[in-house]
Amino acid sequence: MVPTGPYGGWPSPIDAALAASHDGRPEYLGTVGDEVWWTAPRPAEQGRRALVRRRVGPLGTAVEESVLPPPWNVRSRVVEYGGSPWAAVPRPAGGPLVVFVHFADQRLYAYEPDAPGAPPRPLTPLSPVGCGLRWADPVLRPEHGEVWCVLEEFTGPGPTEVRRVIAAVPLDGSAAADRTAVRELTDGRHRFTTGPRVAPDGRRAAWLVWDHPRMPWDGSELKVAEVTGNGELTRVRTVLGGPEESVAQADWTADGTLLAVSDRGGWWNPYRVDPDAPEGSGGKAVNLCPREEEFGGALWKTGLRWFAPLGGPSPAEGSGGGGLIAVLHGQGSSVLGVLDPETGDLVDAAGPWTSWCPTLAVHGTRVVGVAASPRSGYEVVELDTSTGRTRVIGARAADPVDPAYYPEPQSRTFTGPDSREIHAHVYPPHNPGRAAPADELPPYVVWAHGGPTDHVEPVLDLHIAYFTSRGIGVAEVNYGGSTGYGRAYRERLREQWGVVDVEDCAAVARALAAEGTADPARLAIRGGSAGGWTAAASLAATDVYACGTIKYPVLDLVGIADETHDMESQYLTGLAGPPETLAVRCRERSPLARADRIQVPFLLLQGLDDAVCPPAQAERFLARMRGRRVPHAYLAFEGEGHGFRRAETMVRALEAELSLYVQVFGIDRDDVPPLELGT
Repeated sequence: MVPTGPYGGWPSPIDAALAASHDGRPEYLGTVGDEVWWTAPRPAEQGRRALVRRRVGPLGTAVEESVLPPPWNVRSRVVEYGGSPWAAVPRPAGGPLVVFVHFADQRLYAYEPDAPGAPPRPLTPLSPVGCGLRWADPVLRPEHGEVWCVLEEFTGPGPTEVRRVIAAVPLDGSAAADRTAVRELTDGRHRFTTGPRVAPDGRRAAWLVWDHPRMPWDGSELKVAEVTGNGELTRVRTVLGGPEESVAQADWTADGTLLAVSDRGGWWNPYRVDPDAPEGSGGKAVNLCPREEEFGGALWKTGLRWFAPLGGPSPAEGSGGGGLIAVLHGQGSSVLGVLDPETGDLVDAAGPWTSWCPTLAVHGTRVVGVAASPRSGYEVVELDTSTGRTRVIGARAADPVDPAYYPEPQSRTFTGPDSREIHAHVYPPHNPGRAAPADELPPYVVWAHGGPTDHVEPVLDLHIAYFTSRGIGVAEVNYGGSTGYGRAYRERLREQWGVVDVEDCAAVARALAAEGTADPARLAIRGGSAGGWTAAASLAATDVYACGTIKYPVLDLVGIADETHDMESQYLTGLAGPPETLAVRCRERSPLARADRIQVPFLLLQGLDDAVCPPAQAERFLARMRGRRVPHAYLAFEGEGHGFRRAETMVRALEAELSLYVQVFGIDRDDVPPLELGT
């Protein structure tokens, strides 16, 4: 007999420290010779990102080791969200050469990990202007003595006083104290750029650009240029994309075919592109796999990869399209497949993984990616296309507790206002050692993801399990505006931020209550970043929720336009409307302007080093709440930016959130550090 206990009061082996220790996932995969490298989270090491290599040890077994010891932190701050922070090449003697960005000073460094006693040496200078010089998406060209990458250079003290170009940095260190030694390859005409992708013969380069007020998923362009013998880019032209067409990625095949992912048909699909298309022609592009599925996504960071060309030829007769292509595709979630561009045939990789991240690397017949499932966290997985075999090769997701405590997600479609579809993943309370009374309904927390142009996938997350194993359900909502469901779905949020997202989350909460899944008196909402906006706006606009958790949020539309970083400084044009309507929309929707409508308790969490959603937003909001006798708590964390990375921060935040629900939902448990709710 399983003991009976009220929802929310169940004992669980998944404590906050365990959830924090498993936060984050591998990113930015690459192959260096036969080795696979990636960046890995280290919450217990002040939240740094370690560069990890998988190599064959002396006994013939594979071992994982950090390329650099603490405090080296391999992470870029370009556009604040970062981008690919490293590149490496094998060498016949002396081991690999790696170039990386160190988070603390944002300089590029060169390092030879197999050269004993040789520390990383800086390649780029510091700058006293604004936030300095930043680098991302490096491409090593050792035969030319350079690394090509994105340069983000601040020209003044303000967050939007910045320019971005593709630049060439000498590998000999001559630019370490001399900014003039950095060669600029593009003219800075476009506000945003990705790093270059150089064709295998070295004669052409391709990259993506976009400009304010568009975000890259609104409209971007694929540029192609000739590379001269002395490393200049000439005859630059647009071959795909435009103001209402988003190109998410471009790359070259081994035979020089140019591939790109575009949403010109309403979904991000893979295309073969004519690199000689004249400027302004709109691009000659052939859809290689026309499906109502996403083969791309939102380009929040440079260096994301949803496809990777394989070296071998297509098995189709008369193939000349560059060979097979490893692709990520799907609706809502992405799986790994191998596409024959000549026939359009697409074969998915076998295995239990249901969600693949936009980072792929190829070496010979091997494709390597990062994948997870509802029963396993993110791990490095290899597909051998010659055999069809898949296996875990790195960052293996060991079970820290009995998997019987993991929640089982239910991917569902709900009906919202105007009969629109709303996609969500529902995680009911689950604990093998407890059952709930037959006459009790569980509390539920609606999770609103960030972005808002982003989405969540149904994978194992110990932060979710922390609540579900205690008897609190979670519903993650991919509200209108989310990626993964085509351009029309994500454009539902155009000029409707604070309306559609709020309505969709409330519709899911009400539906769960109406069908008897959730207790209508014990519903909460939580979210971070743009999700923090949705959580706070929901408390002001609806009476659905008994409380809320608001993490590093946007709270003031007018203020955020001047306070946030450059990339999102004009994001509100698409989300809320043109500048001339912003004041009106702010009064109608902003939690700051509608603070007097919030009547239920809330927890506000903020990083004090946040450059995306600065603490000033939270402070103004709290000033509006002062004296209103609404119970709330504010926790601010030194050394944390946008999104928490340190283990101790995540532990405090999780425990505080649980304490909020314990108090508001009337849950009886004495193992939660108390959160003081003041007024």
